[in-house]
Amino acid sequence: MPPTTRPIPAEELHAAVDAVRPWLAGDAEQPARSVLGAAVKTSARWLAQQVPGRSVELRVPPHVAVQLVPGPRHTRGTPPNVVETDAATWLRLATGELTWAEAVAGGRVDASGNRADLSDHLPLPPLRRGPS
Repeated sequence: MPPTTRPIPAEELHAAVDAVRPWLAGDAEQPARSVLGAAVKTSARWLAQQVPGRSVELRVPPHVAVQLVPGPRHTRGTPPNVVETDAATWLRLATGELTWAEAVAGGRVDASGNRADLSDHLPLPPLRRGPS
């Protein structure tokens, strides 16, 4: 199975994101691009495997773009439903350190289209802190 389509275990997701948590908390310098990229790619791809589909494109440049969410399939040009943000914001959303509403209100997420609200899928369940 190609690496982009093989299932990502929760342990792999934890390992990738745990490597950047000190930086997200402000306790460390920004990690190497490869470490940051691994956290972003792994978390975005994990979400795409949990919410499969092709109606929304999640972009975290320059690291990853994935399609997810069931619905009408996008095939050419700019998709009608796009979510775009930076790596730090994405990882804070994925871990629950930032809510969807806060990120959108603060202009940290650009979400266009009627399916581009990912609030029902964030934070990623394996990355939530505290009681589940």
